[in-house]
Amino acid sequence: MMKASAASGNAVLAKARALYGRRLRADDYRRLMGCRTMTELAAALKEYPLYADALAEVNPQYARRAQLENLLRNAEVIDEDVLKMDVVNLGSKVTVLDVEFDEEMEYTIVGSTEADPMNGRISNESPLGMALLGQKVGATVMADTPDGEVAFKILNIQK
Repeated sequence: MMKASAASGNAVLAKARALYGRRLRADDYRRLMGCRTMTELAAALKEYPLYADALAEVNPQYARRAQLENLLRNAEVIDEDVLKMDVVNLGSKVTVLDVEFDEEMEYTIVGSTEADPMNGRISNESPLGMALLGQKVGATVMADTPDGEVAFKILNIQK
């Protein structure tokens, strides 16, 4: 998951502090600073009626621009020439077998900002994504899911 960008997150917090600074308790401030995404930050601020007005005044275009700038600033280019082609990497399309239900599924391993599980794009930070990374065809991996540990066997890896 992407951290709330410094610029957009600080803009919201600065606005909240400017309007309600004396009413923003230290534990509230720590909680807001601990938010990992803009969505979490917005939800946390909406819980406090005093800060809802400050949040409403932040232009979403500026927050989105700051998120994109942060994403680009922290992006890493992956040189496919140095990647091992026989193991699961970021960008790999992986066919797995759910061992318990004998069901085949195909996933593409992507960064957290590109994840779309309903369309077969899982994050490298997800339990299954982390379990698959670095593994070869034939390996069986265990992934922690809300329903408990699930075993997946890697059937195919494509780039």
